[in-house]
Amino acid sequence: MTYPLILIPFVLLTVVVTAASARRPGITARLAWSSAAAAVLIALTAVFDNAMIAAGLFTYPDQHLSGLRIGLAPIEDFAYPLCAAYLIPAVATLLEKPNR
Repeated sequence: MTYPLILIPFVLLTVVVTAASARRPGITARLAWSSAAAAVLIALTAVFDNAMIAAGLFTYPDQHLSGLRIGLAPIEDFAYPLCAAYLIPAVATLLEKPNR
């Protein structure tokens, strides 16, 4: 199984849960903060994944990757922080008791 195929359920879950939370108030602000968090997490992922790969702490088999890289880090590594930045606030919003 390739890493892009492994990502599909995570990305789909993120899209579905974020869309479900869109009915709750504050979606615009939540998406803005999620985007800011995503930018920071992606930057940190770029720095630290590249550092760890360069140090030889781990490698990826090329046959399981899409081939796209940012430095040494495969593009697939960036999906997890992106999903986390949107999924966690969406789940928290859905778990909140709505004000009536």
